Amino acid sequence: MLERLTYRLTRLSGKVLMLYGILFFCFIYAPMLIILVYSFNANPINMMAWDGFTFDWYRSIFGLSNKLTEQALYIESTEQLTNAVMNSLIVAFTTTAISTVIGTMTALALARYRFKVKAFYRMLVFMPMIIPDIVLGLALLIYFVTIGVKLGLTTIIIGHCTFLASYVFIVVSARLAGMDQTYEEASADLGANSWVTFRRVTLPLIMPGVIGGALLAFIISMDDLVITYFIAGVDSTTLPVFIYGMLRRGVKPEINAIATLMILFSLIVASAGLYFRSRSTR
Repeated sequence: MLERLTYRLTRLSGKVLMLYGILFFCFIYAPMLIILVYSFNANPINMMAWDGFTFDWYRSIFGLSNKLTEQALYIESTEQLTNAVMNSLIVAFTTTAISTVIGTMTALALARYRFKVKAFYRMLVFMPMIIPDIVLGLALLIYFVTIGVKLGLTTIIIGHCTFLASYVFIVVSARLAGMDQTYEEASADLGANSWVTFRRVTLPLIMPGVIGGALLAFIISMDDLVITYFIAGVDSTTLPVFIYGMLRRGVKPEINAIATLMILFSLIVASAGLYFRSRSTR
């Protein structure tokens, strides 16, 4: 009797867990699906009122559509959107390169060396992730204005590096925690110096973590709005800031099209990360 009751409870708990999982994924991905569907809505005024299927909003993003009415035109110019995308890519690539090097070096230092303030230093590395974005953005703005640095792409890159290096540090540290140090010891026993050991042994072993941290930093940099909004100059608008400016005039189908392209881009980057990770673990 007790075994039958336990069996029924196990099956019930499994069904409840499955239902919870389905509802969770619906809650996460349903808004993205709505954005995808309504990005093809032909209604130029009310995006929630379906008025037919069209590709005009995607054409308008790339400046290819001539069928839109003046009331439907919402993007001031394709050139502004292109500049915003280019600024985001410049910031993302530069920030990813710098934060990956800093985060990886920090993770290696804290994993391989012992010093008195190690715990305190580790806490400082986590601080940029814990501090609210609005506080960090305001602090960076005050700092740049105080030292007289002109706001622009340089300040955005510096601001992104202050917290993205922490994300890379966490991912690489997790990889280092599961790495067998006997490979490094064997390399040293065979006469290799520390640089050769790092280049031929350590780096290939932690490369999945380095790639994962770099891709995470790239995506976060591309999507960051709050911190970038505080420290961006007049001529250094990134794509999230550009979209935020468009939202002030209402949610239009062009925004849905841009958001859909950003989601697709994020999926491509995530798929590339999984691909490289699978190749590294073979």
